[in-house]
Amino acid sequence: MPDLSTDYLGMTLTSPLVVSAGPMCESLDAIRQMEDEGAGAVVLHSLFEEQILVESDDLDRQLSAGTNSFAEAMDYFPDQGIYRMGPEAYLEHISRAKAAVDIPVIASLNGVSAGGWVKYSKLIQEAGADGLELNIYFIPTDTDQTATQVEANYLAIVDAIKKEITLPVAVKLNPFFTSLPNFAKRLDEAGADAMVLFNRFYQPDFDLDTLEVVTKLRMSSSYELLTRLHWIAILFGKVKADLALTGGAHTGEDVLKSMMAGARVAMMTSALLERGLNHLSRVKAQIELWMEEHEYESIRQMQGSMSLRSIANPSAYQRANYMKVLRTAALHNWPEESGGRL
Repeated sequence: MPDLSTDYLGMTLTSPLVVSAGPMCESLDAIRQMEDEGAGAVVLHSLFEEQILVESDDLDRQLSAGTNSFAEAMDYFPDQGIYRMGPEAYLEHISRAKAAVDIPVIASLNGVSAGGWVKYSKLIQEAGADGLELNIYFIPTDTDQTATQVEANYLAIVDAIKKEITLPVAVKLNPFFTSLPNFAKRLDEAGADAMVLFNRFYQPDFDLDTLEVVTKLRMSSSYELLTRLHWIAILFGKVKADLALTGGAHTGEDVLKSMMAGARVAMMTSALLERGLNHLSRVKAQIELWMEEHEYESIRQMQGSMSLRSIANPSAYQRANYMKVLRTAALHNWPEESGGRL
């Protein structure tokens, strides 16, 4: 039987399959099933900065203030009822989850500033979490705010939290940094133990009947894997921090590609929401079968084997690949009257 174990955040996991932060992680029964189906670890649903800074009815009052002043403000923030767990209940959930399973339980904080995060990161550590994932969900809209200032905010959060806790810290990133390799290097220097690529931004849409801005939730697909594979393959070996892939991992093949790019773990939620938690065991079986057929003894054996530093033709990750793709498309799909020219 192939060895599926991998190392992540200083821990040895029995499998590279990790359940990422999502609503399923609010249930202890679901977390137990995740372990039974082959998950190597679980990232709990996020505790939001808004929950930390303002609690209970006070939070509801602040979030609803002004929502009737103009159409675009309606439902900009979720109702308090969506937050099923306040900060104290979240800490209790960590303790119960740790008692319920043997796999690592990683907590998640979602926000844009250090704020109450520092305090609660220490409480999360005391509650028994095995690690902490920082989901820094920030979309710059100020034309006077520079890229340097945005990056400095991330680094300040990581630095503040790393000074207060001994838990390993993973930073969940978005793909929109001007120079992701440089920023990853700086996060590495700031003490990030892992980087999770990439966060999925839930973009607003327009309702043309009501002329309102509305929110829509769309599940990921395997197509989204490509951006993750690209950047993990580039960063592999250039940073000390572990690399985790999230967004687009739906099948055993997706997970295998993630490992070959250089990821230590592949995280999934959408696939499990769509197909059920028993999909974990199906994906695990797909991985084992492929490894047996291709004579791989372990997951570690393949990690980084298709990364930028490992392949014979590094231009596959650079501009030459862009030109090759366009040329191929022109030759195969361009109308005949164009003569195959762009």
